[in-house]
Amino acid sequence: MGKALSNSPIYVYPAIFTPEKEGGYYIHFPDIEGCFTCGDTIEEGMMMASDALALMVFTNYEETGDPAPASTPIKALKLKKEEFATYVTCDTTACRRKFGTKAVKKTLTIPEWLNDAAVKERINFSQVLQDALKEKLNVS
Repeated sequence: MGKALSNSPIYVYPAIFTPEKEGGYYIHFPDIEGCFTCGDTIEEGMMMASDALALMVFTNYEETGDPAPASTPIKALKLKKEEFATYVTCDTTACRRKFGTKAVKKTLTIPEWLNDAAVKERINFSQVLQDALKEKLNVS
């Protein structure tokens, strides 16, 4: 259940919520090393958990090409008396847009005179294309 679909950016993992003495919850994902967060309420904790999960899965697995680990069934988790576990879903699409660095090579054709003028001005073709595509697609 670690990844819902083979090419989907949707992931589902169990999160353990531990109440903190001063209030709120400490939340961690036993299947995703180093993935933890907190929230003042269960609702806030769920949102924070989804965000933390998306960022960790994106940076540790999608960006590196390593497979995401399998999801442990909730019934298999060992919980302390005060803890509870629930499944948390995340969509890594926003992380991909914000933090994605994987480059894709594209071949394109432009008039020779335009190429010569751009080379003379030391224009970075990749950056110009990225800027133009972002403007055209209205994304930042």
